[in-house]
Amino acid sequence: MSGPEREVESELLIHRDASALANAVAARFVTALVDAQSNGRVAEVVLTGGRVAAAVYKAVAESPASATIDWQRVEFWWGDERFLPPGDPERNETQARDALLNHVDFDPARVHPMPADTGQSPEDAAEAYATELAATISALSDVKGRAVPAFDVLMLGVGPDGHVASLFPGYPQLDVVDVSAVAVHDSPKPPPTRISLTVPALNRSREVWFVVSGADKAEAVAEALKETSTLPASAPKGRNRTLWLLDEEAASQIQ
Repeated sequence: MSGPEREVESELLIHRDASALANAVAARFVTALVDAQSNGRVAEVVLTGGRVAAAVYKAVAESPASATIDWQRVEFWWGDERFLPPGDPERNETQARDALLNHVDFDPARVHPMPADTGQSPEDAAEAYATELAATISALSDVKGRAVPAFDVLMLGVGPDGHVASLFPGYPQLDVVDVSAVAVHDSPKPPPTRISLTVPALNRSREVWFVVSGADKAEAVAEALKETSTLPASAPKGRNRTLWLLDEEAASQIQ
C-alpha cells in the first residue's frame, strides 16, 4: 500500500490584465494538451464558464499553435453546469461551443456536457453524469464506488464568495465524498439549479488551474490561499500542480 500523497504547494502567476491573462492561459492550455498527447494518450480536460474562460477559449481557437493539437484526441468534460434547456446561452457548454469547439475538429463522442434541463430532475441528471464519467475509464477511483478519469487539466473560476464550480460556502454539496456529481438547489447566484462535480472528483486532475480576473474576486482569492481557509476555492488541489493564474486586480489583496 502506498503512503499518503504529498500535497502540492500552490503556485501563483500574475498577469497585467484580463486580456494578458486570457492569452497566457490559452498558450499554457495548448502546451498542456500537446504534452498530454505526446505519448499517444487522449488528453482529458475539464472546462469552466465565465467571462475569462470564454476569452481563453477564443484565444485558443484563434491561436496558430492550436493546430499542433490533435483535437480528435481530446476528451472534454465540465466542472459544473447551469441546469437550463439545451442551447441556452447561459450554459457553460454553449459558451465553450461558441468560443472553441465550433472552431476545431473535435470528436463528438469525446465531448461530455452535463445534462441540460429536458424534464428530468437535476438529481437524475447528476447521476447520469456520474455514470458517464465512470463508463469512460476502468481505472480505480478516489470517489467511493465510482470511477473518475484522471484529468490532465481542470480549469476553475472563483466567485466573489469563494465558490468554485457550483460548490458554494456553507452548502452541503461541498462535503459530499461518495459520488462524483451532485445537484445544487437554491444557488446564491442565478440560475438557482445547477450540477457540479464534487471535491473528490475535482481532485482527480493532474493540474488544477484557478483562472481569476477582477478586483471583485481579490478578497476571495487572498482568503482561499491561506492555509486555514475553509472557502470552497481552497479545496481543489492538483495531483502534480495547483496553479493560480490571476490578473493584477484579482491578486491585489494577496499578502
